[in-house]
Amino acid sequence: MRFGFTEEQQRFRAGVRTTLRSAEVRAAAAQATGADGVEPDARPLYRLLGELGLLAVHWPAEFGGQGRPLTDAAIVAEELVRAGVPDTLHVNTIQIVGQFLLMAGSDEQKRRYLPALARGESFASVLYTEPDAGSDLGALRAVAEPDGDGYRITGTKVFSLKTRFVDLGLCAARTTPSAGKYQGISLFLVDMGAPGVTVSLIPGVGDEHFHRVDLDSVPVSGGDLLGPRDEGWPLLNEALAIERTGLDYYLKAEHWLDAALDALIDCDPHSPHDAHLEQIGRWHGALTADHVLAWEVLTGLASDQVDQVSTAVAKYHSSELAQSVAAWAADIPGPEQRANRTRAAVTLDSAYREAPGLTLSAGTSEVMLQIMAAAFDSIGQEEH
Repeated sequence: MRFGFTEEQQRFRAGVRTTLRSAEVRAAAAQATGADGVEPDARPLYRLLGELGLLAVHWPAEFGGQGRPLTDAAIVAEELVRAGVPDTLHVNTIQIVGQFLLMAGSDEQKRRYLPALARGESFASVLYTEPDAGSDLGALRAVAEPDGDGYRITGTKVFSLKTRFVDLGLCAARTTPSAGKYQGISLFLVDMGAPGVTVSLIPGVGDEHFHRVDLDSVPVSGGDLLGPRDEGWPLLNEALAIERTGLDYYLKAEHWLDAALDALIDCDPHSPHDAHLEQIGRWHGALTADHVLAWEVLTGLASDQVDQVSTAVAKYHSSELAQSVAAWAADIPGPEQRANRTRAAVTLDSAYREAPGLTLSAGTSEVMLQIMAAAFDSIGQEEH
């Protein structure tokens, strides 16, 4: 278990932090931050980060990275959020789809897609969830029917983020519908500009909008099949484990608690804030434990050890913690701070509207508890 960072990691973090504190990055981050239900286009910011070489430091150099360890990529992810960079495009494009391509893509697919993603010139999102299926990906209905050397995909995907800004979708579809609930599923790389793709907004209260994606006989080539045909389910489980390190949720919780403390200090700098002191201490303790948990998972992934139970624990704990911090902090800014739209007040208002979705995305808390319970059941069976 890791309880600290090496000197090399600390030097690397300091360099990244210095770069992100530049006036150019701070101005671009401010332009890319949503508020009051308005979601700006964050791609100019990411193009700048791509020029600075900060989007995919752990990818091999031949695919646009710097060949650094996965743990260094986590350090960059932490510093991006702490510098005020909206993280969803990074999470979707680099941490999920890009990492999945590295894990399961062919060399040709990696050469075709990864360098542009690393430069911030192309963006990606996942197309898993469907209406009436929710987090149960075994219930997905989208089909990919053979068409010459390729396929045509038909179906509807929902609740994907940043979709109207992305160029590439990682889509799950059934290639053998009669094979069974968890069999006959394949994964495809879909050109979001292809004929038959329609992206529309799903009304919501958050600053980042969910999207519905309708796929009407969308053509994909045989070269866009990711991994073996009909063997998408085990790949999906590995991909979901990558999503569930808990680090992104931990960073939200940390960011929101810092905003609450800023609001308290700004409201009354000389007060000990006794009414909040005990709870603040509890939040710090929970955050420390959450950070260790996320890094335990990350260290395992860096060693090619994907532990489904550990990732479920990390995702559950971190998303529930972030949601709780947002609910607690909602009433911290005073009326004057709200009226003046201080940075902390705007951040916490946005957090309160975003928080309900945290325990749904990347697998609901109920699904995470089921994974944990199944692991306990198997331990009991082994003992008997």
